[in-house]
Amino acid sequence: MEKYVTILKQQHIKITPQRLAVLQYLDQNRHHPTADDIYTALKQKTPSLSKTTVYNALDTLNEHGLIDALTICGSELRFDIHKDNHHHFLCKECGRIYDIGINCPNAKKVEEYGHKVEEIHGYFKGICQACLRKKGESPHGS
Repeated sequence: MEKYVTILKQQHIKITPQRLAVLQYLDQNRHHPTADDIYTALKQKTPSLSKTTVYNALDTLNEHGLIDALTICGSELRFDIHKDNHHHFLCKECGRIYDIGINCPNAKKVEEYGHKVEEIHGYFKGICQACLRKKGESPHGS
């Protein structure tokens, strides 16, 4: 838990048990959960926890750049603690979201025009390996 205390202190964010719990949950559950997923999981350990508190913690962590709020499918927000430059893959079969370690080749080109790139969002949609295996298919369609 000290790791998360340090992260909040470095960003000058008030340390609360709820913020620590949300950070820890996101760090240990890298499946890009929704706010409701996080609330449901944390509520089991802390019955007095309110949904509003979870939403407020997520808003604060996002505002300070500690997490990202992703909109990959529709208007549903998913949360990601993985802050390095990466893209995402959404499986249209099982709904799981995977981190894809691909850097955007165009970011430097945009900066060459004098712009400062602060965020890059790249999303791929298709069928994940696990779902392909279940269906007996390969990623190349053969």
